[in-house]
Amino acid sequence: MISLHHAEQLDYLLRSQGREWEPADGDRFVIPGRDLDQVFVVAEMTIEVQEMGTHRLVCFNGTTEWALDSILVEEVLWLPWEHQLRELLGDRFLSLAAHGDAFVVTLTDGTRVVHDDVEEAYAEALLGEFT
Repeated sequence: MISLHHAEQLDYLLRSQGREWEPADGDRFVIPGRDLDQVFVVAEMTIEVQEMGTHRLVCFNGTTEWALDSILVEEVLWLPWEHQLRELLGDRFLSLAAHGDAFVVTLTDGTRVVHDDVEEAYAEALLGEFT
């Protein structure tokens, strides 16, 4: 899974480009700064995103044991899956290969990122493009 550090960097990068996470069923997220170590998943019946005027809310439909009915989408941190990180790389992505216990992401400019977690490899390749 992508680290919180990389997720924060990615969130900053996307916002600085005027792009925002569009929550969809199956997306993972955390709620930073609330002493919650739980990873949540957007799911139609339990956790859904609703439009409320000009705001988007993540709504917890009575499925959690703690008192949080909803929170602004802007207050949660998206933890993209492997395929979502690959989509963000777009045309820059060339290949993914296993190398022993690690994964190698190669970009079209020849950049190679090696990591033992595939999502971290994608994240580092993506963030390396903008640092």
